[in-house]
Amino acid sequence: MLTLLAKGLTDETAAGRLGVSLSTVRRSMASIMERLGARSRFEAGLRAAQAGRL
Repeated sequence: MLTLLAKGLTDETAAGRLGVSLSTVRRSMASIMERLGARSRFEAGLRAAQAGRL
């Protein structure tokens, strides 16, 4: 999920690539953002990169 975020893919595109539902992607993204303490997708990507998770 973090790799797809870093590539700038939409939730719809990420769901298609992962073979999961859109709601699953949105729940996963919300969870990732919460764990990283991010308020936006951009901030989540930045924090993940800084933490060496990408």
